[in-house]
Amino acid sequence: MLKIENLNVHYGGIHALRGVNMHIEKGKIISLIGANGAGKSTTLKSIMGLVNKSGGSVIYKGEDITKSNTIDIVKKGIALTPEGRKVFPDQTVKENLLLGAYLRKDKKGIKEDLEWIYTLFPRLLEREWQIAATLSGGEQQMLAVGRSLMSRPELLMMDEPSLGLAPIIVKDIFSIIKEINRAGVSVLLIEQNAKAALEISDYAYVLETGVVTLEGAGKDLISNDAVRKAYLGA
Repeated sequence: MLKIENLNVHYGGIHALRGVNMHIEKGKIISLIGANGAGKSTTLKSIMGLVNKSGGSVIYKGEDITKSNTIDIVKKGIALTPEGRKVFPDQTVKENLLLGAYLRKDKKGIKEDLEWIYTLFPRLLEREWQIAATLSGGEQQMLAVGRSLMSRPELLMMDEPSLGLAPIIVKDIFSIIKEINRAGVSVLLIEQNAKAALEISDYAYVLETGVVTLEGAGKDLISNDAVRKAYLGA
């Protein structure tokens, strides 16, 4: 579905990504784990056309989108739920969700997807006309995910969805990720909670200082001694 080949990114004199290769298979949950500053968020931003690439290619469903702009990438079926939620604070819950469907013209489909989002996140329906800035952190994260889904993506990329949330909310978020995947959406996940991410992942990559140093099935990486020592507190 998505292939990243020899991807390189520079920030000034910093070589942030160094020949990254990844493959996201259709219908799967893929995790990208690593320490802060490893290049995880840069990888997602590169896919979305939000940072300039200094080398390599991004291939989506057989099409080279390396130089595509972000709007066209969204139109092709890729969405990003950014780190820090980035909701529109002065807009209501419903307005935020509808902004996620900004590029769509199918009113019937938008209405159906809005109902689906409210099924996934009943709390958002309860707060449909509440201003986003007044929501709790967990509710804002639900809203950010819902807004991404309103673009009807085939691939949803999520950057640290559990960051700063209470453990009970984290559990809900991971359940929702699995539900989204069961609905046919492929997921590329960056997550500080490496254990929880690997437990739900079909496949995962370990990124260290811009280099993929390890990859494999999620269940295999959980039992890998190096991964357990570095990321699982074992």
